[in-house]
Amino acid sequence: MSLERISAEEALGSLGQFSDVIDARSEGEYAEDHLPGAVNWPSLHDDERKIVGTKYKQISQFEAKKLGAALVAKNIAEHIQRDVLDKPREWQPLIYCWRGGKRSGALALVLDQIGFKITLVDGGYKAFRAALVADLPQLAARFHYQVVCGPTGSGKTRLLQALKAEGAQVLDLEALANHRSSVLGAIPGVEQPSQKAFDSGIWSTLRGFDPAKPVYIESESKKVGNVAVPEGLITAMRASPCLQIELPEDERVALLLEDYDFFAKDVAFFCERLSALTEARGKAVVQDWQARARNGDVASVVRELLLKHYDPGYLQSMQRNFVQHAAARALSPQGRSAGAMTALARTLLTEGKTP
Repeated sequence: MSLERISAEEALGSLGQFSDVIDARSEGEYAEDHLPGAVNWPSLHDDERKIVGTKYKQISQFEAKKLGAALVAKNIAEHIQRDVLDKPREWQPLIYCWRGGKRSGALALVLDQIGFKITLVDGGYKAFRAALVADLPQLAARFHYQVVCGPTGSGKTRLLQALKAEGAQVLDLEALANHRSSVLGAIPGVEQPSQKAFDSGIWSTLRGFDPAKPVYIESESKKVGNVAVPEGLITAMRASPCLQIELPEDERVALLLEDYDFFAKDVAFFCERLSALTEARGKAVVQDWQARARNGDVASVVRELLLKHYDPGYLQSMQRNFVQHAAARALSPQGRSAGAMTALARTLLTEGKTP
C-alpha cells in the first residue's frame, strides 16, 4: 500500500509537489470552488448525487449505497480509461472530495492497487477551505503593497496590466472577480466567481509572489461586485503607500468608451445598469441619461457619470479609507494608450530598482 494522508494545512504548502491535484466531487461542487490547479474527476456527477441522495432519504440508506457504489465504480472506470492509462509509474496525485473521504477514497483505492503513490487530504475540501481562510490574513500581511489610486477612467487597470506585462507582481482583484467594480461594473455574459473561489484565487496568486518585491494593487472598495475582498487584505491595502494616477477629462471619457464599449453596443443593457443609480442620482436624471443613451449619445452620459456621480465622492472615499493617500505620488501618463501605460510602468519599475 502506498496511500498516504496529509492534513489540509500540509496540503496548503505542498500543492506544487504533486503530479496532479484531483477533485473527486461533482461538477457543481468543483465549479463553486476547488483547490488551485485541481482537475475534476467526479466520482458521482451532479445528477447522480441527486438520485442517490433522494433514494437515501426516501427509500433506504442501504439501497442508496448500493446504487452509489455502482455509479462510483462506473465513473472511476471511465476516469482510468480516459486519464490514467498513459500515466507513468511515477505519477503521484493528491486527491480529495468534500469531507468524509468516501468518494476520494474509492478513487484512491483503485489507483493505489494499480501501483501509484496516492495522497489524500484529510477532511477534504471543507478542511482545506478552513485552512485557507485561516492562512489568508497572515499571507496578505507578508507583502508590501503599492496601491494604484485614481478617479474612474484614469487608467488604473491599464497601468496594472502594463506593470504585469513588465514582470511586476500584480494582484488584479477586478480580473479575479470578473467585475470592473462600481454599480456599472458587471461584464455582460460573464459570471462572477463564488466568494470561495475569489478567496482561493487571491490566496493562490499571493502564494506565488516574492515577499521581497512590491505587489501592485488597485484601490478597491470592500466589495468588487458581489464578492468581498478578504478582511486581512483590505486592511493591509488601506495602510499601504499610494500612487495617484491622473488623466485629463477627455482622455478619461475616451478610455471608458473603449473599455466599456459593450454599453454602446448594447444600449438596453446600459440603460438597465443606469437604473441602479436612481436612488443615488434621482429618477429624472437617470431617465435623462437613458434617453440620451438610446439616442446614441453615450459619450455625454459617460462624461456626466464621471463628473456628477463618480468624482464627487472619490477623494473623500480615498482620504477616509487609505491612510497614506494624502502623500500619494502623482503619476501622469502621456495619454491613455497601452504604450503610454507601458512607459509609465517601466519608469516605476526602473526607479524601484534604484539603490
